[in-house]
Amino acid sequence: MTYAPADRAFYDADSHIMELPDFLRDYADPAFRDRIPQVNYDASLVTDEEVAIILDQGGRHSAEHVAAQIELGDRLIAESKEIQGLGAFDKADRSIAMDMLGFEKQLVFATHSVVLPFHPSSKTDSELRYAAVRAHNRHMVDFCGDDDRLMGVAVVPLDDPARAIAEADWVIEQGLEAVWVPHRAPIGHAPGHVDLEPFWARLAEAGVPFVLHVGGSPLQALKSWSNNGRAAVKDWMGGGENVRTKDAAVMHQPPETFVSMLLLDGVFERHPDLRGAAVELGAGWVPEMLRRLDGITRIYSRVDESVRFERRPSEQLTQQMGFTPFPHEDVARLIADSNDELYLFSSDYPHVEGGRDPIGKFSGHLDGAAPETLDRFFSENFLRLWPDARVA
Repeated sequence: MTYAPADRAFYDADSHIMELPDFLRDYADPAFRDRIPQVNYDASLVTDEEVAIILDQGGRHSAEHVAAQIELGDRLIAESKEIQGLGAFDKADRSIAMDMLGFEKQLVFATHSVVLPFHPSSKTDSELRYAAVRAHNRHMVDFCGDDDRLMGVAVVPLDDPARAIAEADWVIEQGLEAVWVPHRAPIGHAPGHVDLEPFWARLAEAGVPFVLHVGGSPLQALKSWSNNGRAAVKDWMGGGENVRTKDAAVMHQPPETFVSMLLLDGVFERHPDLRGAAVELGAGWVPEMLRRLDGITRIYSRVDESVRFERRPSEQLTQQMGFTPFPHEDVARLIADSNDELYLFSSDYPHVEGGRDPIGKFSGHLDGAAPETLDRFFSENFLRLWPDARVA
């Protein structure tokens, strides 16, 4: 018996690899290998001791651990978490996990290895960053290459348009099925800049959606917002370096800004075949964003020719984007406030943020919904973005 009920198809818009330390180094070009740092587990639920044990076992879970995970049966998603999760870093074990979970397809994102590709510092040159990008994408091709249920997500920062376009070409050629871009302004220009027009055109032509995901922009609000003269608060994991209360309150602002700027620069209008998704960034902000963009373009199009669109922004984003609610968000309320074509099911396996029973949680919100609404949330909206993923 699988976790996912057999009477419905489930397409999972969010899952993860828990990278081992040399995730990037092992797949980097030799000229850059020594300059690429190991994956860092600071501010995570993974301990150095856990990683050391796995490395001592040859980069695998022990046979006893794997057997214990398999014994969980349909409780796998509730109890198999983080780096101890079945298939967290081993692709053969991941296929076993997919057998047990029962999802038709699953997008697979990195967890800790995007810091160097996505978050440049003054000490990091562009050539090294894009070498780390290529290393990540090679590893993702390898991890997902033996099981067509696993849909590998590439990473491509947009800061260097020429390198971004070249990497998009390589990713498309290799068959990765989504491109994760940071949801911050690229260095020195907008994501809708004319120099990036070929990037969006290539994705649209190839039918490869772009995705935004938590981790693609700094998680924390500016430090000054938290400097209130009182003791520092803990993050949701009990530490201080991850999402804290004030961060959670405003973490929707960067992805909302990114999507809004992309739309207002006409990228969706010029490329009606472009598809995208915002994943693990919540969706409570989506209905109001649609109303705001419709209102702004209606008013400002009187003087701003660049936003005189053939389709209203709400139509463009409904037709071309998808959004994953957090498990605690009432997706039925979001649908009532917008429409049922916008939202995607996700499990976040093996991360703890996905909860112990994401299908049950979302089904509870949708209790009494029309059958077609359930179909759209659990499968059809995903397949609108990735039509080739449909399992016959």
